[in-house]
Amino acid sequence: MGSRGPRVRISMKIVVAIKQVPARDSQLRIDATGRWIEESDLAYEVNEPDAYALEAALRLKEEHGGEAIALSAGPARVSQAIREALAKGADRAIHIEEDLGALDPLAAARLLAAAVKTEAPDLVLTGLQSDDLGYGQTGVILAELLGLPHATIVMQVELRNGGIRVKRELESGWFQHVEMPLPALLTVQSGISKLRYATLMGIKKARSKEVKRLKAADLGVTLESASVRLDRAYAPVRSKHAQLIAGEPREAAERLVEKLRFEARVL
Repeated sequence: MGSRGPRVRISMKIVVAIKQVPARDSQLRIDATGRWIEESDLAYEVNEPDAYALEAALRLKEEHGGEAIALSAGPARVSQAIREALAKGADRAIHIEEDLGALDPLAAARLLAAAVKTEAPDLVLTGLQSDDLGYGQTGVILAELLGLPHATIVMQVELRNGGIRVKRELESGWFQHVEMPLPALLTVQSGISKLRYATLMGIKKARSKEVKRLKAADLGVTLESASVRLDRAYAPVRSKHAQLIAGEPREAAERLVEKLRFEARVL
């Protein structure tokens, strides 16, 4: 058998959209308006699905060459999430300095799309959804605005025949494999790989990496009023109660399983 030739490296430009969200262990309080949470005393972190999208981009870059560009929109505090992405291995970043708190997924996607167009990337990656609002719409709307083929709930990405082959998670343990041309956009599922930590050397290098700071006006985008409005935010009511199931052990067990399956929905 003949020996295989060297692996062909296809240099790719990958843009990864990341969002900063309240840390999962934050103590949440409703603000004075009753429409959102009090943000003044919160700690923030990178949205978990976006962290997996970044990891996917970095692995593709390491395997095939090219560059990974972190893209984020939000106030000044978002620079913390951008520095983390750079420390993990992103080559440079774009920070759109606009408050997204009042924007719906369409308005946010329009803002991100304007920035992506300036880069003309081969691949755009986003997380499947955000941990704070959980709309799960920004990525697919972004693909539509950019006119790109897209796939959602992506678990694996590999380059093939000048395009990509992705593995999508479906229901009931089923998966779907799809081949797509480039450029394309993918929304990435959490847990597709092990996340890396930023090394000390990575943190030092991040200080000298480029961060382009833009406003909506620089991108020719006019921020419009959101078409979706939150009217009320409130903490769920907690209640505890006990229920005794009488009868023979077999009958009681059958009734317990039925309640766990159809009422508690934990089975």
